[in-house]
Amino acid sequence: MHKEDVDLLIIGAGMAGLTAGARAVRDGLTVVIVEIGKDVGGSARFAGYAWTAPSHEVMDQHNPGGESALKHALVDRFADGISWIRSLGVEAKDAQRVLSFGRGHQFDTNHYVETCRRVVIENGGELLLETETEGLVVEDGAVVGADLTAADGTRRRIRAGTTLIATGGFQGDLALRTAHVHPQADRMPLRSNPHSRGAGYRLAARAGAATSRGDAGFYGHLVPSGIPFADPADFVDMSLYYSEHAVLLNLRGERFVDETLGDHLTTMALQEQPEGRGLLIADARVFRDWIVGSYVEGAVAVDKFALASKRGGRVGLAEDLDELAWLPEEWGYDGERVRDAVKLFNEQAEGGPGPTPGRALDRLPLDQPPYYVIEAVPAITFPFHGVLIDDRARVLGTDGRPLRGLLAAGSDTGGLWHRAYAGGIASALVFGLTAADTAADAAARNVREDV
Repeated sequence: MHKEDVDLLIIGAGMAGLTAGARAVRDGLTVVIVEIGKDVGGSARFAGYAWTAPSHEVMDQHNPGGESALKHALVDRFADGISWIRSLGVEAKDAQRVLSFGRGHQFDTNHYVETCRRVVIENGGELLLETETEGLVVEDGAVVGADLTAADGTRRRIRAGTTLIATGGFQGDLALRTAHVHPQADRMPLRSNPHSRGAGYRLAARAGAATSRGDAGFYGHLVPSGIPFADPADFVDMSLYYSEHAVLLNLRGERFVDETLGDHLTTMALQEQPEGRGLLIADARVFRDWIVGSYVEGAVAVDKFALASKRGGRVGLAEDLDELAWLPEEWGYDGERVRDAVKLFNEQAEGGPGPTPGRALDRLPLDQPPYYVIEAVPAITFPFHGVLIDDRARVLGTDGRPLRGLLAAGSDTGGLWHRAYAGGIASALVFGLTAADTAADAAARNVREDV
C-alpha cells in the first residue's frame, strides 16, 4: 500500500477550496492546494456578501427544484459558516435583507481569501499556483490523488487520503456552456474569472461522477449589450440589478417575465427569448430610487445608465412615452410596439387585475417621465449544472453511491439550484467547510486503521 503524501489535496483555490484548506490545516490535516491561475481567490474576489434563505420553508419556496438534503444543509450550516469567517478575524457585518427573501452578511472577500491563504501556509500547507491537474489517480475504485503539471512542465503525482474538486464551474468553457446551459450560451458575456473552464467537472466525470440535469439554468445578471467587461469591477458596476423595478421587453416588444422576482431570474428568462436581448425601461422613480441607489444596504451606488451611455451601450432617454416610438431603427425593435407595451403596462398596473405577466412585488406603474432605456443581455457567472454530491460533499457515482476519496464543493457541483438561486458564496463557504470536516473524518479513520 502506498503511503499518502497528504491528507487532503484541493484542486482549485477559490472560495470553496481556500475555505476547505484553512479549516483542514486548523484541524491538523496536511494539505496541498493546486490552482491553475496566477493567484488565489477566483470569482470570490468580486463578491461582497454571503447570503442565503433564512429557513427551510423559504428555501423550498424559492428553490423548489433543488435537492432537499443540499439546500437544507446550506440553511442549517450557514450560521456556522459566518462564525468561521469571524473566527479568522475577518469582519462579517450584522445580517441584513438580500433580495426579497434572503438574509446575509457583508464581508471583505479579498481579506477573507488572503487570510485563508495565510492560514494554510503558516500551518504547513502547500500552495501550487499555475499548476494544471492532468488527471485523478484512481486505484481499486477509489480516488487516491492526482497527477499535476507545473507551468515549467514539471510533472508531479500527489497521493492523498481525500481529494476535493473546487475549480469554480465551467462558465469559461463555451462548449460546456452550449451543451449544459443553453444552445446559445456561448454568446453570453462572462461575468466571472476566466480560469473556471470545467477542469473539475471533467476530472470528476472521468472518474465516474454523476452529473445533474442539464436544464438547471445558471446564475448571472443582466448587463448592457455590446459593452465588453474592461475590469472585474465591471461585474458589479455593469449589472442592471434595478431590472426588478423596471419593465423588460423582448425583441417583439412583449413582456415575458415577472421582473420583480429577481434580476438573476429575469436573466435566465431573457436567454430564452429571441436573440437573447431586450429593452430595459425605467422611469424617473426607478432611476431615483434604484438606478442610482444601492442594490443592497452598504453597497457603493453607481449610476448604471450614465455608465452604460459613457461606455457606448445602446441607451436612450425619452422625455415622454410617445418618444419611445422613436427608437433607432438599427436596434431592430418596433418603437411603436415598445411605446404601446409600456402604456398597456401602466394601464394594467393602475387598475383592474394587474399586468400580465404579473408583478409580485413592485406593482407601481412607470408613469414619471423621463424614461431610461438600456438594451440588456444575460451575462453568466456560473452554471447550476455540475457534479452531484451528497450533504457531506462526497461526489456521487452514476450508481448513486459516493466515490471513495473524492469530494466537491462550490460551483463545480450541481443539484443544489434548479432555475433558482440563494447564494453562491454561501454554498462555497458551507460546503467547503463540510468537505474539510469529511476529510478530517477520513483521516481519523486512516489513523485508527494504521494503529
